Amino acid sequence: MMQKYRLIGKKGEGTFSTVLKCQNVKNGTYYACKRMKHAFKSIEEVNSLREIQAMRKLTSHPNVIELVEVIYDRKSNTLALICELMDMNVYEFIRGRKQYLPESQVKRIIFQVCRGLEFMHRKGIFHRDVKPENILMKGEVVKLADFGSCRSLYSKPPFTEYISTRWYRAPECLLTDGYYSYKMDVWSVGCVFFEVLTLQPMFPGANEVDQISKIHDTYGTPSERLLSKFKKSRVMSFNFPKKIGKGIEQRLRGCCASQSCVDFINQLCTYDPDERLSARQSVRSPYFSDLLEAARRATSGLDASPVVPPTGSSTRMQPQMAHQPQPQQVQHQSSLSILPHHQSSYFKPNRRRRKPRQREEPVAADFVPMIRANASNTMFPPILKPQQPKAPQRSEKLFGAFHHQLPAIHKRGGHE
Repeated sequence: MMQKYRLIGKKGEGTFSTVLKCQNVKNGTYYACKRMKHAFKSIEEVNSLREIQAMRKLTSHPNVIELVEVIYDRKSNTLALICELMDMNVYEFIRGRKQYLPESQVKRIIFQVCRGLEFMHRKGIFHRDVKPENILMKGEVVKLADFGSCRSLYSKPPFTEYISTRWYRAPECLLTDGYYSYKMDVWSVGCVFFEVLTLQPMFPGANEVDQISKIHDTYGTPSERLLSKFKKSRVMSFNFPKKIGKGIEQRLRGCCASQSCVDFINQLCTYDPDERLSARQSVRSPYFSDLLEAARRATSGLDASPVVPPTGSSTRMQPQMAHQPQPQQVQHQSSLSILPHHQSSYFKPNRRRRKPRQREEPVAADFVPMIRANASNTMFPPILKPQQPKAPQRSEKLFGAFHHQLPAIHKRGGHE
């Protein structure tokens, strides 16, 4: 790693990882290095990591962060993910702003978030931690990142209760014992939409009780019929005081949001997950009709300057095809290991593949093998193994140089 990349500085730090900026010494390209804090005892444990499996499956979409390389150090049991480098996240983009952003600009940001999320759900994965810090930007391009909390749509609940960041946690995550679904991501997108528009969090609860109270202040106390859905999966009973919600129209009045914008946020943040929009429906919402038309024109070649990168575009694949390295022999004595291209089954609903068919919601037919056995696959090019470094202790510099010297970054939103 120290032979192939040069460390530049620290970009950020989370609960489970530290992000560093590094540079490829051969071609000068800058990348983001996500160093995991957890120690991995074997390559098999690395290959079973859901985040790596998900990123290899999702890396072909223009609104999802691209995984370039996976590096595992056997001696220190440390894992690093080399990803494309973005300029900033959405929270950094809006932090400290005094004036509201134009609704058209916020609309383009959220449209790309919805497209990335729709692609994830179509591939059988839901994020579970959508928030401004996990949405990255580079110019006009917006991408989803940080898939450490992702799960398969086909896993059966109950899931972990204290997932997601509290401010962006859906009611079903707060009121049940882990009985939630991919619709929780859509609620989080609605909260992010509101925050980018108003420059203030939508529901900044101090704890779970306060979080529910703030949701009820805006949307009112839910009906007994709706609460009965949550009671089926919760031992405790609910006794919420009756509230009439004030709605979000008044809270959005200062930023001059259009009525269609208000309606769209309400559809994203519908209390009942069964009535909430899906990611697919959100992308096709009439609110995005102008951006959808621009994307269609860009895909068909009628417009040379699209508003956002078109889905299915092959421009991201060309650099990988042009610079695809040839496979080399593996030296097993090296401390830097190549992750084998094995057949992963975590995000597959069953062992048998079905033929694709048209549908409204994601089904098992969308699945393809996440990690291909063919080493010449252009989507996941083989990872070249660096030569044995002369000084074995040099690998420790990669993973320890910035870990003890720089302070941790303050975490917001109550991630538990």
